[in-house]
Amino acid sequence: MNNVTTFVSNIRNDFSPDFFSTDPGDLSEYGRDWTKVYTPNPIAIAFPRTTEEVSKLLALCDRDRIAIVPSGGRTGLAGGAVAKDGELVLSLSRMRRMDPVDVLGSSVRVQAGAITAAVHDHVAAFGLTWPVDFASKGSSHVGGNLATNAGGVKVIRYGLARQWVLGLQVVLANGAVLELGGALEKNNTGIDLRQLFIGSEGILGVITEATLKLVRLPEKLDVLLFAVADLPGVVRLFRDAKKGPFTISAFEFFTDRCLDRLIRHRKLRSPFSEATSHYVLLEVEAASPDALEAWTVSLFERGIVQNGTMAQHADQARELWTLREGISESLSATGFPHKNDIALPVANLEAFCNELDSIFQSCYPSVEICLFGHIGDGNLHVNVMKPDSLSKEEFFTQTKSADRDLFALVKKHGGSISAEHGIGLLKRDYLSYSRSPEEIDVMRTLKRALDPHLILNPGKVI
Repeated sequence: MNNVTTFVSNIRNDFSPDFFSTDPGDLSEYGRDWTKVYTPNPIAIAFPRTTEEVSKLLALCDRDRIAIVPSGGRTGLAGGAVAKDGELVLSLSRMRRMDPVDVLGSSVRVQAGAITAAVHDHVAAFGLTWPVDFASKGSSHVGGNLATNAGGVKVIRYGLARQWVLGLQVVLANGAVLELGGALEKNNTGIDLRQLFIGSEGILGVITEATLKLVRLPEKLDVLLFAVADLPGVVRLFRDAKKGPFTISAFEFFTDRCLDRLIRHRKLRSPFSEATSHYVLLEVEAASPDALEAWTVSLFERGIVQNGTMAQHADQARELWTLREGISESLSATGFPHKNDIALPVANLEAFCNELDSIFQSCYPSVEICLFGHIGDGNLHVNVMKPDSLSKEEFFTQTKSADRDLFALVKKHGGSISAEHGIGLLKRDYLSYSRSPEEIDVMRTLKRALDPHLILNPGKVI
């Protein structure tokens, strides 16, 4: 830590007066992400405004072996942006430039600190969107989205973040700047280095700018909320919706326990007079009113759903979306959740769900479990709420043991222990449940090649 303090003191004059902060409030704020497991303990925060400043700082850090934690909107849930060991945090929060939209090429170049929702607003005036969308879009950064290959609520329709990137600007640990891809739709000139950095959680390089691929905004969306009996019922409804007379834009689910905590936190009312255990939010494109109504009526006739409602205008659609997008915040505001973000092949979801209850019953008797997620792409968010009777230490011990059983079940069904939020610190010791020893060796080889002094986000992922 003293080494970092001396380093910052020695190079302060190389940058603008407000480039570094050691304010206790900044250290606490920028040294953490949305996880509550680790105490932030950075020694300083750096606030570059340009790629050139990032390059200059990393070259100096590499020379003096100073550990760097890249930081975006800090909305991750795996500890990937946590600085707990006296590191220097590299915050990209001042790098928010968004260039003019290339309407003909359907692209836009932005700095890594651009807020996801701001990008949506920036391009919407041209009838376009960057179709990477999730509850944290109001605070998440484009750079962080790409560093974790973010998913979100529209993956079933548009895929992951990596599919909507034409080019990247990346700074390596030694300060070298790479321009990868530009605005080209086609570039078949060897290894696609963009994909090396997307999803790597900042351990190979720091993304500073990106050229994003855009798509036309959908012309007509319908939002529906259904109540179903159980988790297999959610899967059954999804199977039926896949054959429905529309294009599915989003298929989200949550349980009654999630809804209860959301209502408590946001002071909302349930759209249904009678409670059920599971709810599905369905957003569809290009549905004719008559065909959508006929399909909806048939769901009740066949006993697939128990209740339902459809938004009649944009305000109602936003209200229904709030029931899903407000969950994560509400769980944290009303308790202390242990979060797991897992993914299964969609075809294996039903078999996995049939065994999931036994894991909960054996590992978490009398503990509240809040489930929600993007069932349409196989992604479940498992939230175990800490009982008031347990200390954090006792709770962590219990969840650590249970995680191994959960991840073993995920592995059995061909799934991933991290669908969206990456590995970070929290899941590093469990990486082998989803990746082979040979794969992990390749990751280590890449890390050593691109960051030989191991200064970039040390201790994360591998």
